[in-house]
Amino acid sequence: MLLSSNGLSLPFTEELFTPLRDSSALIGEPDALNERLWADGCLYLPQLLDRSDVLQLRAAYFGLFDASYFAPGTMVRDGIFSGRVPVDLPAYGVAGHPAHSFVRSEIFQRFLDNPVLTKLAEGLLGGSTEMLPRRILRHFHRGSRLASRAHVDYDYMDRGSHRVLTAWIPVGDCPPATGGLVYLEKSHTLPAEDYAPLRGITDRPQDRRPISHDLRETAHRLNRRWMWADYRAGDVMVHLPHIIHASLDTTTDAMRVSVDTRFVRGGDRPDPRWLRPWSADDGA
Repeated sequence: MLLSSNGLSLPFTEELFTPLRDSSALIGEPDALNERLWADGCLYLPQLLDRSDVLQLRAAYFGLFDASYFAPGTMVRDGIFSGRVPVDLPAYGVAGHPAHSFVRSEIFQRFLDNPVLTKLAEGLLGGSTEMLPRRILRHFHRGSRLASRAHVDYDYMDRGSHRVLTAWIPVGDCPPATGGLVYLEKSHTLPAEDYAPLRGITDRPQDRRPISHDLRETAHRLNRRWMWADYRAGDVMVHLPHIIHASLDTTTDAMRVSVDTRFVRGGDRPDPRWLRPWSADDGA
């Protein structure tokens, strides 16, 4: 299987990829989960959420689009791309685009109010937590050649507490070819100066926050592999703010939708840029 990220090819080989470790057996054991989180930098938690709840959220989101966006004869919930973007669709994630209104909707709020997520965050952060209001919905379709560049979250939220956790939730099945997240093994232990030279390998020279858009070169330079999973609706990833991660290109007919939400320890000062709802043009 040949994958890509931001249009650059990425062979699916043992040299470049290794499976994520399933941590679901540790649910209900906060100390063991914390130990695993700090050892790996992330937690892969298959089927932490009810699969039907996740698919209902997917159906509600895609129900906001014109029918021409979906392949004829397919269910809207499945999000099968027709190959045509509706001509009157505003730019992704800005006011007027369904993603912009959806993250402000009651159904989205109810989904993220799930006590399973709250309990998980409280166990990992060691007390009461706050979910930050800036909650991101990502949506990519085949041919967009858009993916998250290699980065660490803290570079995007460095004006507040270090005690931050990200929960990434695939809203639908998301195998590698659909554009799932990948994590660079043990990269949360690296000092920033080790990967600083990679920032010169970029397709966004005006933005110094991404580490690189070239995932193969990032892996080779840092002598680490990308950890991956065949994500299913109901799975959750949790990661520390200093682990390097990225996403793959969506090359399947099924579109990729996911949610990113962040938790801080109760009473900590969060980055003020994350205290308002997300918009794709907010610059945060």
